[in-house]
Amino acid sequence: MSNDAASPVTTSDPVLFDRHGRLGLITLNRPRAINALNFEMVTLIQRQLDRWAADPAIAVVALVGSGDRGLCAGGDIVSIYRDATGGGESSAQFWREEYALNATIARYPKPFVAVMDGIVLGGGIGLSAHAAHRIVTETSSVGLPETTIGFVPDVGGTYLLSRAPGELGTHLALTAGSVGAADAMAVGFADYFVPRREVEGLLDALAEVEGEAGVAAAIAGVTGDPGASTLAADRQWIDAAYSTDDLSGIMGRLREGAGADAARVIATKSPTAVKVTLAALRRARSLADLETVLEQEFRVSVHCLRSADFAEGVRAQVIDKDRNPKWNPASIDDVSESLVESFFAPAPGGDLRLERRAP
Repeated sequence: MSNDAASPVTTSDPVLFDRHGRLGLITLNRPRAINALNFEMVTLIQRQLDRWAADPAIAVVALVGSGDRGLCAGGDIVSIYRDATGGGESSAQFWREEYALNATIARYPKPFVAVMDGIVLGGGIGLSAHAAHRIVTETSSVGLPETTIGFVPDVGGTYLLSRAPGELGTHLALTAGSVGAADAMAVGFADYFVPRREVEGLLDALAEVEGEAGVAAAIAGVTGDPGASTLAADRQWIDAAYSTDDLSGIMGRLREGAGADAARVIATKSPTAVKVTLAALRRARSLADLETVLEQEFRVSVHCLRSADFAEGVRAQVIDKDRNPKWNPASIDDVSESLVESFFAPAPGGDLRLERRAP
C-alpha cells in the first residue's frame, strides 16, 4: 500500500493512512495501549476522512487496529483523569472533536468498513459502530464499561443502546458488560461476522470494489456464522426487568427473577453513573438523530468530569487498581433526582453544536 498522509509518517505514528487501489485504509497504531484513542489521533483521522471524501480515486474507507489485541480499548482514561483531578479543560475539547468525528463516520459519503476485531471499548465503538459496514470476528469483545469508572456511555453509545432490540441496550449499559460477536450483532453494534483469517483477503477485495453494492458483495463472500446470541436467548427476562424507568424497580425485578447476577453486577457500579445512564438512555430514545444524542452526551460527559465518582472510579480501576471504589452517594436510593438532572444542564464552557451532514 502507498502512504496517503499529507506529511511523511513512520510506523511509530499513532494512526497510519494508506491507499490500496480504491481503498483508503486507516490503521490505529498504538498497539501497546490497544490503540487507545487520544486527541492527536482524532484530529488526524478527521483530517484524512475530509480529504478522502473529496478524492474521486477513493471509493471505500476501512478502519483496522494494529497488533492482535484489539481495534481500540477506548479513550486515554489516564489523561482524562489527570485533567479531571487538575481542573483542566482539555478533555472537553477532546470530546468536542471526538464526537464530531463520530458524526462524520455515521454520515460519511463513501462506504465505511470497520473491522471490530479483538477488544473494542468506549471510544473504539464511536469509531466503528457508526460505520456503514461493521464487522466482528471470533475474537471480538465489544463493550461500554463506563459505569464501572463512574462515567456514562458516550461516543453515540446511548444512541445505539437506546435503539437496541427491547431492553438489551439498557442491560448492557447498566452492567457495563462486554459481548462477543453474536451478541454484538444482536444488540446492533455490528452487521457481519467474518473470521479473522479472512480479514486480510477482504481488505484486498475492497481495493477493487466500486460503490455500496460492491462492498456488500465483497463482505458477503467471507461472512460466517457467529453462533447463537446469549442476549437474544435471555431477551424475555431482560425486557421484563428493564422495562421501567425506575432504577430501584429494575433492581427489584432483577433480584426476583432470572437477573440476580446482573443485579449484583450493577450494585458494584457507581450509583450516580448508573442512574444518569438510565436517564440518558431514556432521553436518547426520543431524540431525533445521532447528532442530537451526541450533544446530550457532551453535557453529561463534562459534568461527569467534575464528579467525584469519576475520579474515584478511575483511581480504583486504573491508577491504584485496588478495585474498591468508594462511591458518593454510596447507594442508588441516595442518588436524588435533582443530582441526576444536574448532569443534563448546559455544559460549563458551552454546549456542543454539531453540523448536520446529509448521509
